[in-house]
Parts: sequence; structure tokens; C-alpha cells
Amino acid sequence: MIQFKISEGVGIIHLNRPEKYHSFVREMALNLQKVLSQCKNDEEIRSILITATGKAFCAGQDLIEATQKEGPSLTEIVEEHYNPIIKQIRSIEKPVIAAVNGVAAGAGASLALCCDIVIACENASFIQAFSKIGLIPDSGATFFLPRLIGMQKATGLMMTGEPISAMEAEKIGMIYKVFSNESFEQESLKLAKKLAEMATKGLGLTKRLLNSSYSNNLGEQLNMERDYQTIAGNTVDYQEGVEAFLEKRKPEFKGK
Repeated sequence: MIQFKISEGVGIIHLNRPEKYHSFVREMALNLQKVLSQCKNDEEIRSILITATGKAFCAGQDLIEATQKEGPSLTEIVEEHYNPIIKQIRSIEKPVIAAVNGVAAGAGASLALCCDIVIACENASFIQAFSKIGLIPDSGATFFLPRLIGMQKATGLMMTGEPISAMEAEKIGMIYKVFSNESFEQESLKLAKKLAEMATKGLGLTKRLLNSSYSNNLGEQLNMERDYQTIAGNTVDYQEGVEAFLEKRKPEFKGK
């Protein structure tokens, strides 16, 4: 249900339940949590790419599992499956890219939008599908989406359940970039490898600052920037970056 490999410093995660549009069941969610933990702790992995096999990205929760009498309750699904995944992605101090290769619906859209950078192919779309079955947006959707596109647009998409195309999502700032269907896989890996080659210690500190910006006032954020700039300035990567700049060569960062 989850395919995983490491290539040139990139931890590549494929959701792999194509017959069900990669909708989540408990085993799949727990496997993703395990793989994310590996990505966090493995120093060889310097960026993470989350995508899916086939034509869809993720249809959210498998409703058959959610409605089975012997299956997990909605409370368990949210608390034990999705919330840990969202928290992991936000706490991993490495770039996490969502490469949305098709429809991202419900918790599948939430999974994508909580990542650091979201890219999509031309055929991709995003759907806040929860209202169509009488549920509320979960997996961080009510936290991230209004911050990405504003309260009005987020409310409208959540309440109506209308799909939004990849092109429109890019236009309103929901996602970073859209690539052609033909070049999407290549561009996804290119971006992930580019980030893996960068000064990932500094990128991790940047992510920590962005997380804090949701709750800090300006003064608190300025103080954190000062402190983290001091930390970044003491890294091996900073020294290498400065030397490479002065020597007019490409830096060779180590993520340290």
C-alpha cells in the first residue's frame, strides 16, 4: 500500500492502492507513519517526495472501512491515522514535497496541502469532499487552507465541495507550480533532488520558523529569526556556501 525507496538523497513515497484511488485504510496509514519516521531519522534522506501510482493522488478515507461495525471509528481514524501523519510532516525538518498526480480529495487533499511545497500535473484537482457526506474537513484542512487562500475562498470550497483544478489552485496560491502531464514525474524528481542538494539544515530551520509564524507576533518572530540565523551561521553548510560564493563555484552542501 506504500512503496518507498531512496534515490540521490530523496525519500520517495508512493501511495499504492490504485484500485481504490489510494484511499486510506488503517494498514496504509500506519505504514505511512512508519515510513515518515524513517525519513525523519535517516541522515541519508535530505528531502521527501510524496506522490502516488496511477492516475489519482488520494481519495481520502476508504468509507467501507469507516462504516464497518468492526472497523475503526471516525474518532480513531482521525486521531490514530491522519493526525499523526500531519504532525509528522510538519515536524520533519526536511523539505516535504507533495507531487499531486491526479485527484486529491478529502483527507487526500489535506495530506497534500500540509506539505512544504505542493506541485501538480495539469490533470490534477483538489476537492474538499467532506461536506458531500455530512462531515467536516479534517487532517488539518481547516488550519492550512484558509492560510493558503483566505477565509472566503476556503469556506466556499469546503461548504460546496466544488473541485478546483490544478491551474486554478496555482493561480490562487493554493499550490506552488503546475507541470505538464508529460514532464510531471521528471520535474517532481528534479525539484526533490534539487532540495536534497541544498543546505538542508537551513531549510529545516526555515520550516521551524514558518511553523512558529502561525502563532507568534512580529516581535517574537523577529527574535526567533535572530536566534536561528545565529544557529544557521554556525553550520558547516554556511561555511561551504560562503566559500563557494567567493570561489565562484557550486557549493557542495552536506546538510550539517
